[in-house]
Amino acid sequence: MTGGRDVVAPPCLALTGGIGAGKSAALAAFARCGASTLSSDDVVHAVHRDPEVIAAVAGRFGPEVVGPSGEIDRAVLGPRAFAQEGGIAFLESLLHPRVGDARRDWVAAEAARDPAPALLVCEVPVLFEAGIADQFDAVLVVTASEDVRRARVAARGQDFDARSARQLPEAEKVARSDGAYVNDGDMAALGSWVADRYAEYAGRPCDAPIDPH
Repeated sequence: MTGGRDVVAPPCLALTGGIGAGKSAALAAFARCGASTLSSDDVVHAVHRDPEVIAAVAGRFGPEVVGPSGEIDRAVLGPRAFAQEGGIAFLESLLHPRVGDARRDWVAAEAARDPAPALLVCEVPVLFEAGIADQFDAVLVVTASEDVRRARVAARGQDFDARSARQLPEAEKVARSDGAYVNDGDMAALGSWVADRYAEYAGRPCDAPIDPH
């Protein structure tokens, strides 16, 4: 013993699932329970502000993908990337290493807090596809039936078939996970499942009451 505090890293979970499954809603529920959470969308937004990334993306897909604010306009970029041969692979090779670095920096910073959070949860949509499941203490999958996911994605104005085609089948994700939830019901049911998982991995009860409605 050196007299310093014993540092015990909080468990770090990966939260994944197919497009339209409800990962963001589950991540928000973990945050309400008291977990420290990282949204993949937030990380990607930050990476899209990197001047090197902006230059590379504009060079590949045209200057129209850069919005008036000087940041990448994802609503313009998405359809172009899917339509172009090798477009998605180019984006993944450009973004994934930077997203991974940002996530590892975040985990290290959160674990170094005093006191550290009881639980860390990272939303990682392409976890299995990227081969990084072993970087986490456990993997949780939020899934839903295809018709439910398709309706949710259509309501966002996105192409379900193009996006889901690049992801593993839901059944395979569930089989490779440490826990899964079928998010076809209401938010209260999802919140209850999250509260149970928070207690399981954080070793303490969820801080947020479960709304019965």
